[in-house]
Amino acid sequence: MKNFMIGMYGKFDEIKFKRDYRDDFYGIEACLFEDEKDIEKLINETDRNGIKFGIHFPLRAGISNLRDPQFLSLDEDIRRKSYKHIEEELDYLKYKGAKPEYILFHYPKPVILKNDFNMTNWRFADKSEYTYEADYPIKEFEKYSENLFAWLSEKSIEYNFIPVLEFDALNRYVCEEGFLETLLEKYKAVKLCLDTGRLHLQSKIDSDFNERDIINRFARYTEVVHLWNVKVSGNLENSHFPALPSLKLEDGWAPIENYLRVITKVNENVKIMFEHKSDLISDEELDNCYSWISSIIEN
Repeated sequence: MKNFMIGMYGKFDEIKFKRDYRDDFYGIEACLFEDEKDIEKLINETDRNGIKFGIHFPLRAGISNLRDPQFLSLDEDIRRKSYKHIEEELDYLKYKGAKPEYILFHYPKPVILKNDFNMTNWRFADKSEYTYEADYPIKEFEKYSENLFAWLSEKSIEYNFIPVLEFDALNRYVCEEGFLETLLEKYKAVKLCLDTGRLHLQSKIDSDFNERDIINRFARYTEVVHLWNVKVSGNLENSHFPALPSLKLEDGWAPIENYLRVITKVNENVKIMFEHKSDLISDEELDNCYSWISSIIEN
């Protein structure tokens, strides 16, 4: 379990930490802390106990209207402000003495959707967070993506962190073209996050999407797996439910074991971040979740 992580969202939750964390875990992923005292507690506790932590950007809540910077926007002013926003947060982290192992951003942002994408079960905070392929040329997507990769690579050296891009809803520019692998080979500092719930959900609502192909292609570039399950049988149910061996594929749950076997076969050092609502299950079930995932990885 040396590569297992738990999530901390909104605050440093001591009750969750005592219940969910294990001594042999790797660390914590933190996001949107609302109180400066909790940020200081995160830094102090992890430093004192030798616990690693990553950041799901941003660490601080309330510093922008939207959580995710829109660094691929076709609007030059929005792109410029997005980069400025990220750098200001990097400067803040440096000032506070925070030393995250990685900082994670959603990609692409804005999300570029196929024109008939089923939005019923996909959550966006604001209409500006997505656009459509018909309105976003692939050449622009490639250009602004490379600008992002180059910039993050420079900042990773300057501020000493691993830039991680978490796949949001994916478009045919990623699914059918090979330019993203080219960027990952060229800018090796930039890594990926595969989110099991998102992959499963898109596979169920988008007939053109093959999540197994995406996992096979990008597992080697993956730094973090966001692990959670979701039931999709008509509508989305039980979002961010813990991954348990009792959850059956025929009922609409994700094939978690298959996902992890493919990923860890080519990338045994990947971090497993339990992005689930652990309060939905008992202590015994939580232990069962950890043991099951550990057995998959070890085998």
